[in-house]
Amino acid sequence: METKRILISQTEPSGTSPYTDLIAKWGVSIDFRPFFRVEGVSVRDFIAQRVTILDYTAIVFTSRLAIDSFFKICEQTRVNVPETMKYFCQSEAIAVYLQKYIVYRKRKIFYGTGTVASMVAAIGTKHKNENFLIACTDSLKPDVHKLFTKENLKHGSAVFVRTVNNDIRDINLHEYQVAAFYSPADVKSLQDNYPDFRQDNLVFVTYGPSTAKAMKEAGLAVAIPAPTPEARSIAEALARYLETGGTTHE
Repeated sequence: METKRILISQTEPSGTSPYTDLIAKWGVSIDFRPFFRVEGVSVRDFIAQRVTILDYTAIVFTSRLAIDSFFKICEQTRVNVPETMKYFCQSEAIAVYLQKYIVYRKRKIFYGTGTVASMVAAIGTKHKNENFLIACTDSLKPDVHKLFTKENLKHGSAVFVRTVNNDIRDINLHEYQVAAFYSPADVKSLQDNYPDFRQDNLVFVTYGPSTAKAMKEAGLAVAIPAPTPEARSIAEALARYLETGGTTHE
């Protein structure tokens, strides 16, 4: 089946992107439509979790939005975060973002290289006796808790960011030959928006094992997985698919 239209479940990139090359080379039409959005939780939802921020001596952040939501909740609940609070971030970029709210001091801000494991490594033995609050999303990957538990780190968690389905019911999915998903939340949004959805001939490309797992659990087949040694991104996987005239690489 000839590929004419591709649906990408993300916001359209600004300027040129790898998808621009696909359109120019293969003459395909690519539509961008995010299937979900993330937003900070309300004060009411936070209070319902019965979490006392000041019971903890360190906060763990895996995203900038979690930082925004954390300090907004603190302001709205009149929690004065003490100067002694330590912060552990998944990446340097997230750590630097803390400057929006606090004075950046190396002795209380620590970060990894982009993975949860690297963040736990930054904790090391020096900070292992802290009581960590993981500021997470409602779709937090279980490996965060698993690693903290494995390292015998005292911790708790609170949801500061939640995923919300976008209304995508105006999309006729079967006008597309290929659809690309980046997150398990894309799969959930598809199921919630289209409870009677049938895959039929629609070819799915997915990014990451967690997304592929969510697809399998939803009873949907993944024809084009990424990343792979041959295709490090969704765009590269699509390029290979188009180059082979629609042959999948499972």
